Order: sequence, then C-alpha cells, then structure tokens
Amino acid sequence: MDITTHHAGSVLIITVADSRVDASVAIDFKESVRSAAQEGGGTVVLDLSNVTFLDSSGLGAVVAVMKLLGKDRPLELAGLTPPVAKVFRLTRMDSIFTIHDQVPSGLKAVG
Repeated sequence: MDITTHHAGSVLIITVADSRVDASVAIDFKESVRSAAQEGGGTVVLDLSNVTFLDSSGLGAVVAVMKLLGKDRPLELAGLTPPVAKVFRLTRMDSIFTIHDQVPSGLKAVG
C-alpha cells in the first residue's frame, strides 16, 4: 500500500496513492495507516483523492482504522472521488465521518 504522510501542526495527513482499496489490499491498507498514525496524537485526515474504487473490505478497513485511533483521535476523510463518496453515502457512513471535499487548504500548505 503506497501512502505518504505529513504533519500540519497537530494534524496528521495520510495520503493514499493507490487507486483501489479493496479486498486484495484491505489488510495492508489498515496496517499501513495504523503504523503511520502512530506518529503522534491529534486528528488524522485520510486523503482519498487518488482512490477511484473502494469496496466493502476497503470500507471496513477505514472503519477499523477509525476504531483503532479511538474516540480521542478523530479520523476525518478528504477528497472522496464520486465512486468512493457513493459508497460512503449508500452505507450511511457519511454520517459517521467528517468528510471534506479536499484536504483543507491550511493543512495542504504545511508539509
């Protein structure tokens, strides 16, 4: 799983470079994001702007990451492509996560 990370103050931004988060990479995705999220505390923003396909296994991996982070460390999503946003809408997970159209501009500038 190809991810990159950077900090913007206390916010950790994790960008997924792969175009698919599905059953074939869900475990690796969860482990990669969990490992990256150990780089401190505070909010984690998961940038999914490169992901064009997310299946139920991928959705489960995103939810698992949220649970691993716990209630004191929110996981927010950014840059959902239309097919990925549809998965979140259809499963009503869009009511569980804070979703940004893109990584907030103030966070992008710091790297």
